[in-house]
Amino acid sequence: MENLGLRNDAHGAEQFGFKDLTKVYWNLEAPRLYEEAIRRNEAKLAAFGPIVAETGVHTGRSPKDKFIVRDSRTDPVVWWDNNGAITPANFETLLADMIAHAKGKELFAQDLFGGADPHYRVKARVFTEYAWHSLFIRNLLIRPAAEEIAAYIPDMTIVDLPSFKADPARHGCRSETVIACDFTRKIVLIAGTSYAGEMKKSVFTYLNYILPEKGVMPMHCSANSGTHDDAAVFFGLSGTGKTTLSADPHRTLIGDDEHGWSPSGIFNFEGGCYAKAIRLSREAEPEIFATTERFGTVMENVTLDPETRMPDFDDASKTENTRIAYPLNFIPNASATGRAGIPKNIVMLTCDAFGVIPPIAKLTPAQAMYHFLSGYTAKVAGTEKGVTEPQATFSTCFGAPFMPRHPSVYGNLLRDLIAKHGVDCWLVNTGWTGGKHGVGRRMPIRVTRRLLTSALDGSLNRADFRTDPYFGFAVPTSVPGVEPHILYPVKTWANKAEFAETAQKLVGMFRENFAKFEPHVDADVKNAAPTSQLAAE
Repeated sequence: MENLGLRNDAHGAEQFGFKDLTKVYWNLEAPRLYEEAIRRNEAKLAAFGPIVAETGVHTGRSPKDKFIVRDSRTDPVVWWDNNGAITPANFETLLADMIAHAKGKELFAQDLFGGADPHYRVKARVFTEYAWHSLFIRNLLIRPAAEEIAAYIPDMTIVDLPSFKADPARHGCRSETVIACDFTRKIVLIAGTSYAGEMKKSVFTYLNYILPEKGVMPMHCSANSGTHDDAAVFFGLSGTGKTTLSADPHRTLIGDDEHGWSPSGIFNFEGGCYAKAIRLSREAEPEIFATTERFGTVMENVTLDPETRMPDFDDASKTENTRIAYPLNFIPNASATGRAGIPKNIVMLTCDAFGVIPPIAKLTPAQAMYHFLSGYTAKVAGTEKGVTEPQATFSTCFGAPFMPRHPSVYGNLLRDLIAKHGVDCWLVNTGWTGGKHGVGRRMPIRVTRRLLTSALDGSLNRADFRTDPYFGFAVPTSVPGVEPHILYPVKTWANKAEFAETAQKLVGMFRENFAKFEPHVDADVKNAAPTSQLAAE
């Protein structure tokens, strides 16, 4: 077996269990990975320098195919209502079969860090079948310095073999696709999918498992910081604006997706960004758009002009979930350390396709925990077969697929941190105004940015507030530079009776969803629920 690139010979592929590999390419950087990806027909070169790969039938994550090994250590602490289980024996068979499948292949290995704080980081070694997957994960995680590689011993190992097809009867999984996590042995196996995002989310899932025991709050959020170390975190599900809103030219970007909150402050889990590319424009998101014109960026499922190789970001023919993956330092004002102090503000982003939640609201600590555990956003009509009107989606902690422990573990951690540090909490609707999806319009991004600026610089705290009659949170009555009526959702609707009916319908969805958490929360959090009584503005 030939080994190429930087590596630690004492802790290589053989020690993990691989046998008879043709080559292992260790810690290759972008130029070599470009050469290999193009030579293997894994990717194409786009105009201005990025590479573009297609992920085939899997254009997003496969949460129903993700499993955690259920053993004596994980059994009492994993939230099994939310996480699929696989037996140690099934995992061992899957591991052996994947190692056998790799015989005679060339693999790529990257030695990386998950976590910018050295006290809490995990050393993640990632073996991939594809060169472009190796570049993707190199972009997304933190790249050690050369001297750190010399003494590198992994804490966890990820094996990513898209060409291996799992056997549900033999491996205890659901389909030919499997993401199997053994937290005890610290191994993740990914097979039957070419979607690269599974790798980065596996590291996130592992950190979500180990960090709460260390008193660190893992968060599915973006984060940035102002000139006075006034850090802010932005929780939100996919499509709510985490990446867009944290990439503020007037603030330092800490990271766009995953962070930890330790006693000394917040730190990024990653060294890159994984931004949605659909309808990306230079005018609306100049910092992110600029990364699509740089060597080293990886684009997924983006359509290219066959002659000019120019990307068409408006083309959703392959998927709405087109993506770009780039190192964090491609953003001009990104943090060099990936760390900041204690947050001054927490922002919870929701894309309310029902058009009834105001563009911004201030939350009490109890309301913050309620909305954090709820994790609300909405799907819009047309995004999935059979969806003809907005549908509420509740993903607890704004990231249920990545939460191995019960949501109350993360909710209580967050609530204690908010109380200890006096953090201001805000709910921001980046969805619809003037009616539900199909009737109203998307909340103007200039309005969202203006309201966020006022929240983060402290001026919004001096505004007059009213109490929302449905949700009970505080809503500013006026904000300089924002049309007054947009702060009163009912005033933007032509049909006031329909607004009341829609608002009450959404209230009912919140209450029904939260019922499962009521045994695990205090009375003040239960009382933070929206009212079930019909209200009027």
